[in-house]
Amino acid sequence: MPIVISGQDLINAGHIQGRWFKPALQEANAILEAGATFEEALALAGTHAPPPVLALRQEPLPYHANIEIEAPEEAVNVASVHATMAELMKTPVVRSGAVMPDACPAGPLGTIPVGGVVASDAIHPGMHSADICCSMTISVFPGVSPAALLDAVGAITHFGPGGRPRGQQLRPGAELLARFEGNSFLADLISPAIEHFGTQGDGNHFAFVGQLKSSGETALVTHHGSRAPGARLYSKGMKVADMFRRQLSPETLQQNGWIPAETGEGERYWEALQIVRAWTKASHEVIHDLAAARLSAKVSDRFWNEHNFVFRRSDGLFYHAKGATPAFDGWADDATTLTLIPLNMAQPVLIARGRNADHGLGFAPHGAGRNFSRTQHKRMQGERTVEEIFASETAGLDIRSFCGKPDISELPSAYKNAASVRRQIESFGLAEIVDEVLPYGSIMAGDWEVDAPWRKRKRSA
Repeated sequence: MPIVISGQDLINAGHIQGRWFKPALQEANAILEAGATFEEALALAGTHAPPPVLALRQEPLPYHANIEIEAPEEAVNVASVHATMAELMKTPVVRSGAVMPDACPAGPLGTIPVGGVVASDAIHPGMHSADICCSMTISVFPGVSPAALLDAVGAITHFGPGGRPRGQQLRPGAELLARFEGNSFLADLISPAIEHFGTQGDGNHFAFVGQLKSSGETALVTHHGSRAPGARLYSKGMKVADMFRRQLSPETLQQNGWIPAETGEGERYWEALQIVRAWTKASHEVIHDLAAARLSAKVSDRFWNEHNFVFRRSDGLFYHAKGATPAFDGWADDATTLTLIPLNMAQPVLIARGRNADHGLGFAPHGAGRNFSRTQHKRMQGERTVEEIFASETAGLDIRSFCGKPDISELPSAYKNAASVRRQIESFGLAEIVDEVLPYGSIMAGDWEVDAPWRKRKRSA
């Protein structure tokens, strides 16, 4: 009677029974029949076993805290940031972490905060967030007045939910769409990639017009991410990461699940991130180019940087920046030595040169985060009308709402003190501020939800 390897043989060898037994036994018995020894066949079967389950660390890894409490209202925020980082740093594949001066919590305990940086052996979709590649682009327009540029941008940009309506859509390049089609994570996202191209969304995204402090030249700075294509890629990535989490580390918090980089899923997801990055950069640039065309103007300088992304450095680790600006040399093939750090609509956009600080894991802040939620901030305004609040905080500036209704949760008082964030950038040595874009005006989505269909139905009921 021929010798065969059974499931009991695998159990006797110390393996835990699972779905992998069937293909393992088929392959092992095939080589056994071909003349391999029992030991060789058993060893081959063992290569099908999933890796051992990884437990959470009992104690969190230490992380770099580049944040100080400078006002009483910051204490709760900073304590929450530390609490959530402590839980996150128990994740078994995480190797180091840092928080920036503008950090603020953004989700259940253990979720990477805005202003957080985490280095890991693997790719964590939950650590780059749904707004993949949220980023900044600046173009300098010599000889153009700020008023004319703001008018031009207002005529060609698009804010709010959804994409551009049919007849007004902008089509990404054929090569870029071909890259979408060739990636399994993105192949079904070509339609939203067209619909949302050249749109800026809502929330804290903006088109900011000002003048360079160094030269007086007019500049446009845009802030937005990857819109629907990025959000849908994130959703797919989270599902894949949770599949691996349940298999590799069930104790790990769902939001911190990971995709092993060496797997087929990891390779395709990493490629998808790079494609979405290219789409987002092109989405910024088409807005700038349309404004230039409308004005028959030339752009003398342009650069960009993302602050919601994953970067792979020379040590092989994946650096997840959620609301943190790369400040290390060569952070991308298209990187310049400069990056952009906005503060709020009434303050300059900082043009900075990175310092690759070890205690920042090579990153700097992405702006001025929040001490309070949007809802809490609105409650703090007391009995003042929206018009009164808006007028007092935007005096001297040309601030426009795309939907026609201002969103007071995006006014300067909604954010951390800009001077404090700037001071901490310098005191922690995270970046060198080399120039500023002094504010003239900006465009944001505004409070489009005031007249959202579901609100209208509720008011009429």
